[in-house]
Amino acid sequence: MAARHDTQEDPSDAGSFELPDFGDNIDQMTFEQILEMDDDEAEREFSRSIVFGFFEQAENTFKNMDASVEKKDLAQLSALGHFLKGSSATLGLTKVKDSCEKIQHFGASKDETGTNDVPDKELSLERIKKTMGSLKRDYTEAETILKRFYRD
Repeated sequence: MAARHDTQEDPSDAGSFELPDFGDNIDQMTFEQILEMDDDEAEREFSRSIVFGFFEQAENTFKNMDASVEKKDLAQLSALGHFLKGSSATLGLTKVKDSCEKIQHFGASKDETGTNDVPDKELSLERIKKTMGSLKRDYTEAETILKRFYRD
């Protein structure tokens, strides 16, 4: 009787070498670079601390953005967008980064590409409010994916 060769992987090894499909929420190559810094693939303490630190940072930044919208403080909104853009880019959170970049531009009284001036402050604020809605939805999607990845 021939030996049976099972081609399925052991499910306990599934998280060790292959990442789940993150879709267009998370750039897999960027996120893998963060994961490579983990000493232990099972625990993933280093990357976990970075990711969960980002969650805390993002939540605080959202509160500051909401307050800045109320104050109609475009310069502060631009700065906050820039700040969160950098940390989200580090983790590969593509959609979050893109929304933050738009907020940065709108706060600087520019269009979403940052190339054309938009002198109407109210229009810039409306664009920021709309973009913040997308930003928070995209953040929640990425947070859900990453918490599932870390089994939290």
